[in-house]
Amino acid sequence: MPCLLGCLAISMPRLVLLLVWLFSDYLETAYRTKLWPLLGFVFLPLTTLAYAFAMHFGHFAWTPIGVAAVVTAFLVDVGLIRKGSSGRRGRAREITVRGEKVG
Repeated sequence: MPCLLGCLAISMPRLVLLLVWLFSDYLETAYRTKLWPLLGFVFLPLTTLAYAFAMHFGHFAWTPIGVAAVVTAFLVDVGLIRKGSSGRRGRAREITVRGEKVG
């Protein structure tokens, strides 16, 4: 089951974050507050999951694997956000250059 959630987390991190929050106390023990997981759900869902994993993996201490997981998740979260906005601008610019109708 953890492998399935790990694979789903890459493609649908908000869904996995919601499922983990509903069916376990994994996030509550890692964060000890409800504000950070809520902000993580909105802005950086994969990083939120990676931080919870890092805290449980290292028994609430930082380990090299935990740091690597959080840094990688952060880069993926930021890369997905940046790629989405630049991709939309690039497609809109391409359509205007060709002279095709937008909409």
